[in-house]
Amino acid sequence: MRAAAYSLILIFFAGLSTFAQETIVVRPQEIDDVLNNPHMGFMTFQRFNGDELNQGKSWTEGYPIQYQELHGDLKNPNHPDTTIAYFRVYWKFLEPEPDKYRWDLIDKALRTAYERGQTLWLRVAPYGTGKDNDVPDWYRALVGEEKDLPEEKWRTDPENPLYVQHFGNFVRDFGARYDGHPNLECVDLSIVGAWGEGAGSERLTPNTRERLVDAYVESFRRTPMVMLLTDPETNRYGLSKRNVGWRADCLGDMGGFSPTWSHMNDYYPQAIIHCGLQDAWKKAPVSLEVCWVMQHWKDMGWDIDYIIDQSLKWHISSFNGKSSAVPEEWWPQVNRWLKSMGYRFVLRKFTYPSWIQPGGSLAFTSWWENQGVAPCYRYYRLAFRLMNKQTTSILYTESDIRSWLPGDNLCDGAIAVPADLPEGEYELSLGLLDELSENPKIQLAIAGRDATGWYPMGRIEVRK
Repeated sequence: MRAAAYSLILIFFAGLSTFAQETIVVRPQEIDDVLNNPHMGFMTFQRFNGDELNQGKSWTEGYPIQYQELHGDLKNPNHPDTTIAYFRVYWKFLEPEPDKYRWDLIDKALRTAYERGQTLWLRVAPYGTGKDNDVPDWYRALVGEEKDLPEEKWRTDPENPLYVQHFGNFVRDFGARYDGHPNLECVDLSIVGAWGEGAGSERLTPNTRERLVDAYVESFRRTPMVMLLTDPETNRYGLSKRNVGWRADCLGDMGGFSPTWSHMNDYYPQAIIHCGLQDAWKKAPVSLEVCWVMQHWKDMGWDIDYIIDQSLKWHISSFNGKSSAVPEEWWPQVNRWLKSMGYRFVLRKFTYPSWIQPGGSLAFTSWWENQGVAPCYRYYRLAFRLMNKQTTSILYTESDIRSWLPGDNLCDGAIAVPADLPEGEYELSLGLLDELSENPKIQLAIAGRDATGWYPMGRIEVRK
């Protein structure tokens, strides 16, 4: 055990046992590092770890990914490390013929994200704003040319029963194939509007709104989901059906569309409350996307600290900077952001007995501080590893870290010790594991992490 990382206090208890039992108290040393953890932080957009960034202030979206060959490591120069890749694609590319799908486009993106150490976030937008990103050609042939639509960001009338039928069926088939996929991070609930951003959703009749939302919430029951911040009727209906988070696609706008109006001051603070989303972050993630790119913020002279602080107030977990470079002068602010975005777990105190018996139990107490602004929305198991040169045994607790909201959290319990665990002295370590691995996946903001991701707490003896 590393003496610099931990301080130990031994508390002795008198008892009837032949051997005096001791409670070992560990107070880990906090660290100030930026942690690259799952389900949070910056994300790549139409790109993956190791790819070149977009140049200047341009970006691409909605079209099949143009894959880059990996050269060297998975770092993204001038961009934070990431664990999420975001793929936004138009409906027409995934269903070029009725009920005939190009799932290979999603399969390849999922596979590439996994190979690059990322999970994949998806939005299927019904259409964009140009002829090359309209609804599918076959659907356009069904409904014909549509003029005088009531909403300028609609390319087709969602009140036409054919829209609910065909786009809704696509969403249901999409969910049937991918819901619960281990490398699918999240799905955007996207129903109308250019780029799938939801413009005009307040115009929908209740029947159309509910059928489109239901297509998502009934098809994606295991994969996390976020709704675009749109209108009270749509957002509140989605919340009534399941735990959904929310996203907004113009973070940082401080007056780029009008000198007297901005998203940051005149829309987002009010809409979050009007739409009933102010507490959604407790159960599902908040994800925000840059308006233009961060370099545009800088060129416009907008206050990066204000933008960051507002996003933290809204409990942001992840940020899409459109795979564009972070302005060099803003790295201190971005690193401050990354240390608060999402979850950040500091183990403040951990206690355990100095010895245990095979077939007995290992009682423990732990005090954790979540220094982030959100919980972790995925299930990870707090586990203990007992290891010496001959034996390794992993013991799983019943704790659910999804309940660890910002602030202090207590996790105490007792774990059954295998009856066949050999006697001897072991190193006791802890970690947060997913359901598919015996190696920890989440970095803690404490010192002492070993090469496999476990955090040694001290020695423990197994004796009969």
